[in-house]
Amino acid sequence: MRSKIVAGNWKMNKNLEETEILLNELAAKLPDTQAEVMVAPTFVNLTGAVRALESSVIEVIAQNMHFAESGAYTGEISADMLLNIDIDTVILGHSERRAYFGETDEILAKKVATALNKDMRVMFCFGEELNDRKSENHFKVVESQLKNALFSLDGSAWKNIILAYEPVWAIGTGETASPEQAQEMHAFIRKTITEAYDANIADNVSILYGGSVKPANAQDIFGKPDVDGGLIGGASLVADDFVAIISAF
Repeated sequence: MRSKIVAGNWKMNKNLEETEILLNELAAKLPDTQAEVMVAPTFVNLTGAVRALESSVIEVIAQNMHFAESGAYTGEISADMLLNIDIDTVILGHSERRAYFGETDEILAKKVATALNKDMRVMFCFGEELNDRKSENHFKVVESQLKNALFSLDGSAWKNIILAYEPVWAIGTGETASPEQAQEMHAFIRKTITEAYDANIADNVSILYGGSVKPANAQDIFGKPDVDGGLIGGASLVADDFVAIISAF
């Protein structure tokens, strides 16, 4: 049975004091849920977040990592550095990393391989931009992103993969894919994995929706059969909103 997951990507927000306040509020208000709950604070606050949540079921995860084990990569973070502070899940391939920092499918394939070789879990992000959807090219774009970064993996590696579908046109824009659009793409993703591997792998991988999930639409989106939760941006920075989204399960 695949996991239900709600993850908060805090991006470049919250200083140390603000991070501690939000974490304490989340821990105090966390509803009784069978979903895995994750938060991804900025790198400089990861150690503090792990300590703050040591008695909570909320997992602290990283927003990114480099593919190299060490070396002259100023400003970068390695898998071993994350593991050393008890972080064993990392977000890779977020649309902002692709758009602003030039991360290609080739780079992401290397990052994924490094993380999996270190026995980390990977939350792999992918999705189409507005022009792709308008030109009805969105299925091809998604298939290509999955194929180029993940389909060279051995089938056994998929137990450590979480997928996060991001319709880029619905991130930070106030636009949201309808629950039906989300379900259509998530079903296509499972079909694509089935064709590349088998139905067992496709049926057991968690696929999250990552496009402007709010308390008002979370239940409708999460209620779709192939949607297993969400990668939440702005709404995860407000404790009551994030808790309401978690409660949508």
